[in-house]
Amino acid sequence: MERRPRRNRRTAITRGFLQETVVQTSNLVQPFFLVDGKKIKDEVKSMPGNYRMSVDHALLEMESCLKLGVRSFILFPAVADKFKDKFATYSIDEANFYLKAFETFKSKFGDDVCLITDVAMDPYSSDGHDGLVQGDTILNDASLPILGEMALAQARAGADIIGPSDMMDGRVGYIRETLDDNGFEDVGIMSYTAKYASAFYGPFRDALDSAPKKGDKKTYQMDPANKREALLEAELDYMEGADYMMVKPALPYLDIIHILKENFNIPIAAYNVSGECSMLTAACQNGWLDYNKAMPEMLTSIKRAGADVIISYFAKSFAELKQKGIVE
Repeated sequence: MERRPRRNRRTAITRGFLQETVVQTSNLVQPFFLVDGKKIKDEVKSMPGNYRMSVDHALLEMESCLKLGVRSFILFPAVADKFKDKFATYSIDEANFYLKAFETFKSKFGDDVCLITDVAMDPYSSDGHDGLVQGDTILNDASLPILGEMALAQARAGADIIGPSDMMDGRVGYIRETLDDNGFEDVGIMSYTAKYASAFYGPFRDALDSAPKKGDKKTYQMDPANKREALLEAELDYMEGADYMMVKPALPYLDIIHILKENFNIPIAAYNVSGECSMLTAACQNGWLDYNKAMPEMLTSIKRAGADVIISYFAKSFAELKQKGIVE
């Protein structure tokens, strides 16, 4: 046998020569669930190790992440029902704790952190949908001005990157124009480009109490069976001015991450969603998997598929393992 690939795997040093994919803390984004109030830190039962936090606790958690090298955060609001209405008006209210949180974080950390928002109506909507509801229909074009004003309010509050997760057609272009017209041409857009109507979002909806009150999201989120459609969505978002394109979920859609990476010259993000993380956590808690090996392997697979940015509830934990030398 002239060719023996095993020779190059013989030692840790020679394996290091060949290692093609390395996850760095700079690739990772840690999600936070924010609630109004003070001294609140409630664990999400379906997401062990993840919490709904008031801003005071989130400040401490953010500082802890920064010491580990995780500097990017995506923030989601858990809004009380009394603030929800059909038109998501609380999303642009100056008293909105979510907007105030951006101001607080930026005041404390400045450009040492990158703050990413969530733009969709569902956290603020009494209908629980990402767009404006009329009867049994989610109205696309009528939702765009609401989403545009929401994005503008977030930019004014100090957001670095706007994250439209709503999947309404044309929203990236509408938000880009709104931001530019108001002097926020330097604020980026991380579009949820290929967001699938997935069964893996359940724990996230538990955390935010944002499940639809009626129906589902299949008329605007993508069919899990579809691949070519992701290229269409990506082409539209690219032409409309997206700075990043996201695939959500990540693990069941590694092929989608790969195809977008191969076809577009802007950064590709992937969201390692709540259901994916909860499954792994449950398996590890039951002794079926080794967390210190399985979790880094999960993130490596997402990076290997082509993700430049990985949003994961494991971001801080991965950084801790890296600091301890458990992962390279």
